[in-house]
Amino acid sequence: QLQLVESGGGFVQPGGSLILSCAASGGTLANFAVGWFRRAPGKDLEALAYTSSMTVTGITTDYADSVKGRFTISRDFTGNVVYLTMNDLKPEDTAVYSCAASQLVRPGLYLSDYNYWGQGTQVTVSS
Repeated sequence: QLQLVESGGGFVQPGGSLILSCAASGGTLANFAVGWFRRAPGKDLEALAYTSSMTVTGITTDYADSVKGRFTISRDFTGNVVYLTMNDLKPEDTAVYSCAASQLVRPGLYLSDYNYWGQGTQVTVSS
């Protein structure tokens, strides 16, 4: 059973940056598409970014409009750690951030296509 663990959350001032990491046990994360999601207080779960599985040639990524140009999803050279680099953070980015893995090659930003979820890491943006 694939298990995901996020790290890298914390407190940051507006305009600052953070890098979140997603690592897996019980499986090879490179074989899965991986997405990043967040849940802000009182709001629904929001899909932010995804990167396609490395089981086929050619990496596909996509981003929600709310983070496009500020957030970047990437993998390490093994493909088994997935990062979310977050720049120009705003107070409205405050949320619990989770990564999830999909057995589909290119699931996109559809929450229902993700099978395995991490517990999440808190990101707080405040002055």
